[in-house]
Amino acid sequence: MKAVFFDFVGTLITKEGENVTHLNIIREVLRRANANLDAEEVWRAYEEESSRLFSELAGKKARKIREVDTEALRRVAERYGFPVPEDFWEISLEMHARYGELFPDAVETLRALKELGLHLGIITDSDNDYIESHLKALGIYDLFDSITTSEEAGYFKPHPKPFRLALEKAGVKPEEALYVGDNPKKDCVGAKNVGMTSVLLDPKGEKRELWGNCDFVVSKLADVVEIVKGLKR
Repeated sequence: MKAVFFDFVGTLITKEGENVTHLNIIREVLRRANANLDAEEVWRAYEEESSRLFSELAGKKARKIREVDTEALRRVAERYGFPVPEDFWEISLEMHARYGELFPDAVETLRALKELGLHLGIITDSDNDYIESHLKALGIYDLFDSITTSEEAGYFKPHPKPFRLALEKAGVKPEEALYVGDNPKKDCVGAKNVGMTSVLLDPKGEKRELWGNCDFVVSKLADVVEIVKGLKR
C-alpha cells in the first residue's frame, strides 16, 4: 500500500457540521433579502433540491458545484419569493470556512498515515476553489500530497476518471491505493471499479444494506490506519 485517498464531506468533515454550514448560508441569504421566512424550512427545501440535482448527476460529466448549488437555491427562491444574491458562492465559501467541522480523529489519522510514508490525497466532487479554501480554513491543506476534484477530472464519482487521475498524480497502481469514503454507491463502487481497495466510513451503521459494495467498513477514521498497516505487511 503506497497511497490513501479520502472523500471530503461526510468522510473528513461531518455531515452535522455541513448541515450547520448550509443553514447559516440560508440565514445569510434571507438576511440580505430582508425575507421574513423560517430559515430552517427554507434550508430543508434547499437540501432536498440540492440532493435531487446531485443524485441526477452521479457518474456524469461534471458541472461546477457552484452552478448546481445556485440552481438549487434559485428553485427554492422562486418558490418562496426571495432573490438569490449575486455573491451567493462567496457567501457559501465563507460559511464553509467558518462552520466546517472535522471528525474528531481526522487530523490524528492523517498524521499517522503520513508517518507511514504514504501519499495522502483527496478525491472529491467539488470545485477547486471550494476544497482549497475549506482545507486551509480547517488547517489540514498541507497534509495532502494531491487533490483531485470533479471540476478538474471533468466527471462526478463513481465515474473512473477522478480515481484514475488521482492515481496518476500519485504515481501508484490501483492495487497500491486505498480510498475512504462515506457513500457506498459512489465511493466504494467507483474505487473498486478501477481496482482500488475501498473503505466505507459508516459511524452509525446506517448503510448496512450496502456494505457489500465495500472491501472494509469502519466506524471511525482511526481504524483506517490499522487496515493500512495490515495491508502493508
